[in-house]
Amino acid sequence: MIDRRLLTNIDWVLAGLVITVCLLGIMNIYSATAAYKIVGTSYYIKQFYWLLAGIIISLVVCSLDYHIFEDLSYWFYGAIILLLLAVLAVGKSSMGATRWLNLGFFNIQPSELMKIVIIVTFARFFNNFQTVGGLAVREVLVPLGLLALPAALIMKQPDLGTATLIVLIALSMTMYVGLRWSAIVTFICVTIPMVWVGWAFLLRPYQKNRVLDFLNPERSRLGSGYHIIQSKIAVGSGGFSGKGFIKGTQSQLRFLPEQHTDFAFSVFAEEWGFIGCLLLIILYLSLVLWGLNIARRCNDRFGALLAVGVTAMLFWHIVINMGMVIGLFPVVGVPLPFFSYGGTSMITSMVGIGLLQSISMRRFMF
Repeated sequence: MIDRRLLTNIDWVLAGLVITVCLLGIMNIYSATAAYKIVGTSYYIKQFYWLLAGIIISLVVCSLDYHIFEDLSYWFYGAIILLLLAVLAVGKSSMGATRWLNLGFFNIQPSELMKIVIIVTFARFFNNFQTVGGLAVREVLVPLGLLALPAALIMKQPDLGTATLIVLIALSMTMYVGLRWSAIVTFICVTIPMVWVGWAFLLRPYQKNRVLDFLNPERSRLGSGYHIIQSKIAVGSGGFSGKGFIKGTQSQLRFLPEQHTDFAFSVFAEEWGFIGCLLLIILYLSLVLWGLNIARRCNDRFGALLAVGVTAMLFWHIVINMGMVIGLFPVVGVPLPFFSYGGTSMITSMVGIGLLQSISMRRFMF
């Protein structure tokens, strides 16, 4: 099951990119929380601990043959569905949302785990389902059902950001497999009325406000539009070379909400400017392209699908978070992978990196 000799074939390019972004993130968290009055362990120290835990978990995952996850994928799927149901029944509520389960020693957020599980589940389904000329409408009904159930349960929490990410990950994997034009047209025709139904009956008032603030942030400068306005000020005030480490006024004077989590990129942009942002974007672009390269080099279909899914997860996190903080997308609770503060996000992302490592290290075996 575990072949320790494979550890000599670690993909150091992948590891180097991830560790570099993580260390930049810890440095940024230190700056973002420098003005906080913290009782106990500082946030950047906690993030360092989460990084160490993530590295250990990633090493464990990459030591396993990724085909094991194919065999267990439906069991994982069923287990997370039960956890999502448990969240709605006895979950821990915070700031109007119920997303956590208290397991005594620690809290767990099943919706984060579903990102990995939906990748493995879709990879198994498409690996066992061969089609010629792309998927037809009737052939996407089963994966659509596998996606709809967890997405609906996560929306119920409510967690629009995570539900959107799961849908985008699944859609990316489906597009990689291929869709017939009839399926694409049908999908578009069905999606348009569903968006109207979601707006009219499913979205909560604060979620609607986020969309309206995206269209016109000035409608509520001191209310629901405050986040995006302050974020755009921080990003714009960084200029070409930034204000310098721990010298950003928006973060140090604490005008910027959630500056060490969802809006960590805004802090970085203010302090390091266009040059720093370009460097970070290049690192992320390299990570995404390297993930696709792992998928391209993989000699078996399941591994390629798995690599595409993990890369899509990282890609959509990056695009949505960066787009959110500069006003291109509505504000949703999507962290920047390896950069924003958060243990659950770090562990989930590191599990994905462990899968990529496992695929890369075993490419010569097939």
